[in-house]
Amino acid sequence: MNPSSPPRLRAGSLPVRLVDRCADMLIRYRRILLILCMAATVALGISATRLRLDPGFEKMIPMQHPYMQVFNRYANAFPGANTVLVSLRWKGQGDIYNQKFMDALRHATDDVFFIPGINRARVFSLFTPNVHYTEVTEAGFRGESVVPGQFSSASPGDLAKVRHNVARSGQIGSLVGNDLKSALVRAEFRDTDAADGRRLDYAAVATQLEAIRARYASQDIEVDIIGFAKLVGDVEAGISGVVAFFALAFLITAVLLRLYTCSLRTTLLALSVALLPVVWLLGALPMLGLGIDPMSILVPFLIFSIGVSHAVQMTNAWKQALVAGLDPVDAARDAFRKLFLPGTVALLTNALGFMVIMRIRIEIVRELGVTACLGVLLMILTNKVFLPILLSYTSIEAGALAHARRRETAGGGRRWAWFAAFARPVPAAAVLLAALALLACGTLESRKLEIGDIGAGAPELRSTSRYNLDNAAITSQYDIGVDVLSVIVEVTGVESACLDFPAMSAIERFEMSMRGVAGVQSVVSVPTAAKVSIAAFNEGNPRWAALPRSSEGLTQGASAYDPDNGMNTENCKASQVLVYSRNHEGKTIAHIISEAKRLAAQNTNPNVAFRLGGGNVGVMAATNEAVGEAEVAMLLSIFGAIALLCLLTFRSWRAVLCIVVPLTIVSILCNAVMARLGIGLKVATLPVITLGVGVGVDYGIYLYERMQHELRSGASLPDAFLEAMRQRGTAALFTAVTMFIGVGTWVFSALKFQVDMGVLLAFMFLVNLFGAVFLLPALAAWLGVERAERPSTGAMRDPREQSSGFRSSTGVATPVLEREV
Repeated sequence: MNPSSPPRLRAGSLPVRLVDRCADMLIRYRRILLILCMAATVALGISATRLRLDPGFEKMIPMQHPYMQVFNRYANAFPGANTVLVSLRWKGQGDIYNQKFMDALRHATDDVFFIPGINRARVFSLFTPNVHYTEVTEAGFRGESVVPGQFSSASPGDLAKVRHNVARSGQIGSLVGNDLKSALVRAEFRDTDAADGRRLDYAAVATQLEAIRARYASQDIEVDIIGFAKLVGDVEAGISGVVAFFALAFLITAVLLRLYTCSLRTTLLALSVALLPVVWLLGALPMLGLGIDPMSILVPFLIFSIGVSHAVQMTNAWKQALVAGLDPVDAARDAFRKLFLPGTVALLTNALGFMVIMRIRIEIVRELGVTACLGVLLMILTNKVFLPILLSYTSIEAGALAHARRRETAGGGRRWAWFAAFARPVPAAAVLLAALALLACGTLESRKLEIGDIGAGAPELRSTSRYNLDNAAITSQYDIGVDVLSVIVEVTGVESACLDFPAMSAIERFEMSMRGVAGVQSVVSVPTAAKVSIAAFNEGNPRWAALPRSSEGLTQGASAYDPDNGMNTENCKASQVLVYSRNHEGKTIAHIISEAKRLAAQNTNPNVAFRLGGGNVGVMAATNEAVGEAEVAMLLSIFGAIALLCLLTFRSWRAVLCIVVPLTIVSILCNAVMARLGIGLKVATLPVITLGVGVGVDYGIYLYERMQHELRSGASLPDAFLEAMRQRGTAALFTAVTMFIGVGTWVFSALKFQVDMGVLLAFMFLVNLFGAVFLLPALAAWLGVERAERPSTGAMRDPREQSSGFRSSTGVATPVLEREV
């Protein structure tokens, strides 16, 4: 057969004939297709310039969760989950009652008040009129704003008066630090700007908050700021580091690829094509009306990594065809025919894995799934269509081609000969025993995996970040804490629940019981405030700090029933019990929620219902429960999708087990690594297993497809796996190591969730490769794959039906002809 003539697939199955026909059409219309791809790249590249970051508070919440439905129902009456705290701490002599500090607090309050998106009715500070004190005098109750309207910070008398008012207001530990060295400005944001209805620009808000810090921080005043808006701003600031890590990964990949190919042309070609789906993806998102969230900013890098993997496989197959004597055009056609089917199946499997993520009812995770799925689908066009066209116009350097020939003829088989041993029964048994031992250890360790956050502060950032240092400072200076669960109490069947003793008593019992729950720091409710007012009516005697059994007696606590306090609606038809937790770790939240549910179930008053739950702890609890429920369904879905696609592709249940079992073991080991490293299962880490499985399945599909081909051509299982490793193993090993190093650099990121994802993805990329090259042949040996795939006598090799390739059964590669299936 003339080596320069295009090799032909023998007439066979429909997919084979379709791939053969597509290969011919691809080469025939390559110029038109090249122009279309280049035009699409330019158009989508221009569109990518319109892409914007699109963070949002509600996007991180499972809005369909029962807790969040209650949260939304009372969002206007009981806001507070999206809160920002600005704390000014006096570092000079004395306490906060001095001119410099009070002037700074007044102006900081004004600056926060006028930030776009602020709910101005929910701004609290010593200088806001909604913060006042009430006292009992001989003439009755008397009260006014803590800071009077005619206050002058230059007047020692006014400063003394404010000091006295603060002591009577009960704000020490709340808006004023316990040591009288700090004071808070507390404000709440709307997710949409009330002025024009647009989504809140969190980056702009974070910039304004930092401007407040810079404006009032001095030698004597320290400014600490926490809250969702500030957190998003710090995460977005860390995204500049993500871009730097992307550039570093690109550079590392370029260097390794150059060393691997020994060809500058193929290196630049592979890198360019690997970047194409990233450009197309970023350009497609604005066209679809989508932005990109800080949590999904890492997806483009993963798309690039997957693109490099498939580009290396394609260029490797093309170079092998050149070594066999084909010209670049026929080599490109041959590479397309060999890799289009397994490559497309692998990418479709990736896409299905990312689609599974969209099952999770959290908008930010769904957007991540949409972004990743779209990027992988675009990759089918760029890597399986555009790349062969470009290769057909490429001529490899003479030195690189000579190097490839020497590598194939001198040691191409010997390099991979020892891998063939794992396809023999005895070594395979040792591999299977080792895999079972790892599975047992991983299963035991993975049972320690916790759902939710682990540690204090914002888990998205490092413990040494400015935000987490601010968080530690604020929580140490005030009593109320920053983590709160809001339990909504609904009362029906009575005209005024505020004056109904059974209803108020039920709330009081619930509150008192919650105070004794481990992990609870403090509890606040309407009955608590009412008892303070009732005691005040009786000369402040603490013995009178109890709920009277009559409506007339309960009227003495009328000041606590004012809806302006933010604790209840009119007539107390709905009120909230605020449960402040010591931290927001997953196990702490789970215990508090469990106890709250138990106590709510013990309520015997049919007119009173306790509903969970608002506050940031309620949001975290809903998110943790959604993640826990989604984990099993997600894993079953992705492995079910992989099994179905592999079954349809290879028509063998043995193939399904050989590919899926290693992925399953690696997924369990990944959970064990998370438990060992103290990484919780949460929104940021839940997609990692899906991403790792979606990328890792490529190794198994590529290797098994080539091994199956060799077995059906009459080779033994060890020789078939050796040939699979020779043709596909080099590229798989290279991409695994490259991706491992690329994501491994993330450990130096300022973003903790990027560090966690980098560690876990690096683990999965590398260990999935080990599973493919060690466990896959061992399973094939013990499952009888060779016997099942063995061809009949008439189906043995026919040189007239074969295309160029290499075969080795002795460790030295020799050129022969190879038949396609």
